[in-house]
Amino acid sequence: MLDELIRKTIREMVGGSGGPPVAFLSPKGDRGLFGPESIAWKVHADFISMMIGGISSLVLQALHPQALAGVWDHSSFRKDLKGRLGRTAYFIAATTYGSHQMAHDIIHKVNKIHQHIQGKDEFGKPYIATDPHLLAWVHLTETFSFLEAYQNYRYPKLTRQEQDQYFKEMKILGEMLGAQNLPDTLQGTQAAIQSYFPELHYGERTQSIIQLLDDFPSDLKSKPFVKLISKAGFINLPDWVYPMIGKRTPIFLERLAIQKSIDLIAIPVRQALKDGVAAHSLRRVYG
Repeated sequence: MLDELIRKTIREMVGGSGGPPVAFLSPKGDRGLFGPESIAWKVHADFISMMIGGISSLVLQALHPQALAGVWDHSSFRKDLKGRLGRTAYFIAATTYGSHQMAHDIIHKVNKIHQHIQGKDEFGKPYIATDPHLLAWVHLTETFSFLEAYQNYRYPKLTRQEQDQYFKEMKILGEMLGAQNLPDTLQGTQAAIQSYFPELHYGERTQSIIQLLDDFPSDLKSKPFVKLISKAGFINLPDWVYPMIGKRTPIFLERLAIQKSIDLIAIPVRQALKDGVAAHSLRRVYG
């Protein structure tokens, strides 16, 4: 009963159907883009840390006016946050755990959509979604946020070599989506993110996105869980962000309280999701 309640709460948060991921069971022996031994399989298997990282990556992405403009002008993100998170979750699942065909199909679909997304940002500067510079920003902030959340909420933590391996693997996916010359180490990723600092802006559009994430829509039953995940997403941000978005940098005790709370709820969540996409994909690979 608890497992089903948890699954319903998760479906409420990301708008998913929650059905068995049978599409990941075939074709037999297909290892997909990365394979079971990859760090990407390990990191992306943990729903809790992926949701936390997803929240913080959305905050970071919203700080770039042109990256935000594409979402602002051409998506239902503000009206359908759950749908956006659900689509992102499926994309990550399909490209990480899906067969080669599934991964290539979803990448092709996203690339095709990007070809039609263009306009002007809030300053009147033209943008196009296929711009490698903007695609790199989205990729860098997403992968960095996912890894940070994993390191904060999974044990044992990844070694520095494993962290670098994660970025090396994800570089493959980022460049298939149109980004260019992506870094393949943690240090390189941090440096690349810093190179965007002069382009970032905290204006009314970003404020509205952050407010939406702060007050993540949810029903009464799932609200405590959703609120905790959202709060953890903000705690997961790098320290340089807080002064920019007008928030106080969390103190050690705040971080510790969130970490302990996440550690507690993660136990039944991981148990409820143990036969999810990653487990089905393992069956596909090994039979």
